[in-house]
Amino acid sequence: MSKGKLEWGRMLKKLSPYTIQKGYRYLKHYGWKEFWIRLHERFEPEEVPYGPWYEAYRPTEEILDKQRKRTWKYSPKISIVVPAYKTPEKFLREMMDSLRAQTYGNWELCIANASPEDASMEFTLKEYSSFDSRIMWKKLDDNLGIAENTNAAFAMATGDYIGLLDHDDLLAPNALYEIASALEKERDIDVIYTDEDKVRADLSEHFQPHLKPDFNLDLLRANNYICHLFVVKRGIMEKTGGFRSEFDGAQDYDFIFRCVENAEKIHHIPEILYHWRTHQASTADNPASKMYAFEAGKRAIEGNLKRSGLCGKVSHTKDYGFYRVEYQVQESPLVSIIIPNKDEKEVLKKCIDSIFKKSTYQNFEILIVENNSETEEIFSYYRELSREDKIRLLKWDKPFNYSAINNYAAKKAKGEYLLFLNNDMEVISPDWIEEMLGHCQRPDTGIVGAKLYYPDGTIQHAGTIIGIGGIAGHMFVNMPGERSGYLHKASLQQDLSAVTAACMMVKRKVFFEVSGFEEKLTVAFNDVDFCLRVRRKGYLVVYDPFAELYHYESKSRGTEDNKEKVRRFQSEIEFMRCRWETLLKEGDPYYNKNLSLTKWNYSLRPNE
Repeated sequence: MSKGKLEWGRMLKKLSPYTIQKGYRYLKHYGWKEFWIRLHERFEPEEVPYGPWYEAYRPTEEILDKQRKRTWKYSPKISIVVPAYKTPEKFLREMMDSLRAQTYGNWELCIANASPEDASMEFTLKEYSSFDSRIMWKKLDDNLGIAENTNAAFAMATGDYIGLLDHDDLLAPNALYEIASALEKERDIDVIYTDEDKVRADLSEHFQPHLKPDFNLDLLRANNYICHLFVVKRGIMEKTGGFRSEFDGAQDYDFIFRCVENAEKIHHIPEILYHWRTHQASTADNPASKMYAFEAGKRAIEGNLKRSGLCGKVSHTKDYGFYRVEYQVQESPLVSIIIPNKDEKEVLKKCIDSIFKKSTYQNFEILIVENNSETEEIFSYYRELSREDKIRLLKWDKPFNYSAINNYAAKKAKGEYLLFLNNDMEVISPDWIEEMLGHCQRPDTGIVGAKLYYPDGTIQHAGTIIGIGGIAGHMFVNMPGERSGYLHKASLQQDLSAVTAACMMVKRKVFFEVSGFEEKLTVAFNDVDFCLRVRRKGYLVVYDPFAELYHYESKSRGTEDNKEKVRRFQSEIEFMRCRWETLLKEGDPYYNKNLSLTKWNYSLRPNE
């Protein structure tokens, strides 16, 4: 069961007939255990509380004034399109006021009003358009549904770029300024998206910041993480044909997929520029209210896979609006599992037994690389293993060098795919090989990593982020395994800069294309460096949480417990700092500059 304290005071403050009803709906859907886990994740104390952080983060009046006075070399017109339907007057006014407060001036607001009988809305729209010519609106004869209402707003737009805004949400005053700044620097950008947060209906509190990575295709196939604010070049919007009503409920998800498929350059601005208002009718506050939307989201992902020439089965996860893609394995290629070993008979036996007893994929070979073992029991076990057709024993009699050992074994391997595995692993999910192989067979993917647990069920590895703890660190270390973490990231397929080689599958041709592991990195960071070089060649590194194993960590080598080991570790840190200096300075593109580099749980980086 979930560990950690609950902030009862904060939870009691949120109690109302509506939140009690909402809690009851969640309880019915998830059951007691899952409900309790989610309650903990929602109401544990924030290490850096977002409310005060956001107040210190938002631009001062002085900064906003300076932005208003900027002279632009390139000043694209940005059309913000809004489908409006039965919008409460207060929300409508605040949405339009948020546009009028923009520090960048070359915009237009195109509102399609699908409530022709609502006199209050018409009066408000007439009033605003009379004193600001940039605000335009059109009365529709009927409510055509969100997709067609939006298309009517698209038809009004004359801008170079088109941005999407919901009728009850708000833009930060510097939102369009930041978009225009990015476009002035790089005029070939096709698609831009920003970070966002949620805001109470009465605007009393900002909460749940969504701090996003740069473009992440596998994360997009797991959840519409791009969402708000989304801005696209006019030509691409026209090419896609706009929204499609058969995807109503997830019409923006389908549209975003088709836009990014047609985009050459996708740009992410890691700033909170969109405020998603939560109230009883909004999906932001009541995800259970729109099951049809999640079905439409599933179909949007299926459409993207089909257009990308990929064969994958999309299913819902237990969290609404989050999905899993299972890529079907094509044919049955040989997978070479490479395991370095020194002594540790019991550990190795547990690993080998779990592979044979649990794995449903059968076309594999195991290469055990013996490295200076001393005990009779391990050699006795090797003799036993040598009778197994699928196992080959190799010998490396030089000093331990993780990179060199694996490079040596890779040359001896016969498989089209190499699966590097520590000797202290135990398989949990029977389809772990198929799960990784399905991803690895994709043309765009070079490496796939797994989700690893300590023997007590807490997380040991859920992806690796560059810069954490200095050079690189695993995410969600020690978090209870039943939890899914910040925006469910521990449990979602996604692209990352690196994964651990404790369990890592690589295309053989990609491995040799980058000349394998760096042999100057004998123990630490060799997997991180390898992943980064594969990424540099343009391949994806995918983290797949549905391939699960136990990791009885550090039995394969000792700790840094003597001067020589400490010196070696320091030299490996220096090597990484020199080789990847630019990346370490600029930050991991799959992380976010507003997140901590000293914590492993996606907590906020304190304001400086």
